[in-house]
Amino acid sequence: MRALPAMTAGILAVLHGCAGASVSAPRVSPQVAPRTQATATLATAPTQATATLATARTRPATPGPTFAVGIRTVTFVDPSRTVRFPGKPPEPRTLVTVIRYPATGPRSGTDLPNAQPARTTKRFPLIVFGHGFAVTPAPYARLLQAWARAGYVVAAPIFPLGNANALGGPNESDIVNQPRDMSLVITRMLELDATKGSAFQGLIAPHAIAVAGQSDGGETALAVAYDRHYLDRRVHAAVILSGAEIPGVGGFDFPAPSPPLLAAQGTADTTNQPRYTYAFFDAAPRPKFLLSLTGAQHLPPYTTEEPQLGIVERVTTDFLNKYLKQTRRALTTMLSAGNMPGVAAITADP
Repeated sequence: MRALPAMTAGILAVLHGCAGASVSAPRVSPQVAPRTQATATLATAPTQATATLATARTRPATPGPTFAVGIRTVTFVDPSRTVRFPGKPPEPRTLVTVIRYPATGPRSGTDLPNAQPARTTKRFPLIVFGHGFAVTPAPYARLLQAWARAGYVVAAPIFPLGNANALGGPNESDIVNQPRDMSLVITRMLELDATKGSAFQGLIAPHAIAVAGQSDGGETALAVAYDRHYLDRRVHAAVILSGAEIPGVGGFDFPAPSPPLLAAQGTADTTNQPRYTYAFFDAAPRPKFLLSLTGAQHLPPYTTEEPQLGIVERVTTDFLNKYLKQTRRALTTMLSAGNMPGVAAITADP
């Protein structure tokens, strides 16, 4: 989170009323309240779920059906909105999107380009994932593979100005346009599901959709799930990895019915500090869960660092299984997988 001058009222008015052109706004630091009494009570007087957590043995989540992982890259265009690259006129906002999905073929740690999608008696839930600032979805490959292997279609758009390879360099002020990007990807994925002859025809469960993201991608997903200015009611769960409220835009009211929330946060993160996660976690209604990664920093626990990455994979998968697939015992296995003394712990308010 980089502290920049406050956003003007005029920019906010444009943001809240804009339906066409994209908006550019400076970054500002959010106002962060102290931990609420509800959270303090949760920490000192555990609920049944946290009591179970405190006594449970540390063990991996119960494995379920696993799949090979197929990968395809598609391009979605939103002609109703524009993006402006340095030295160029505005052009339609375009999202190159990396899609991983359950596939037929050998089950391994390798993505299978354009593999045949797996078909079962049930459709697969959809996760739309947002990458952090000045990176792409590539560093998160293992986490996204884990979700696809567990039976999810995972669509990861490359944000036009926020990615590492953006023309003219990454521009973080474009974050205010990224929540609409996520909603567009949901719409286009459901269109592919309904398109005869599409590789994804009949593959996606339209009423089992989650948004997820890390850092600025986490801010983006948080807005789609809980901000009245960006709210997408098709979202049924949210996974926010070292995220925060988008600074300066307001609207984080968590309108009811609010989808279940899983937040993850490294306690040594100096980029999106823990207090930012605590602020939105405290404001969110239940069900909500906070995975604290002791001594972890900003990006590594979601990309390469072990055992943190393995814990994040298991906890997020069980959370999604609980709220998108209604899997029995998913909550129990999630709490167990996320409790590793000295490494990770879960605060639960189911």
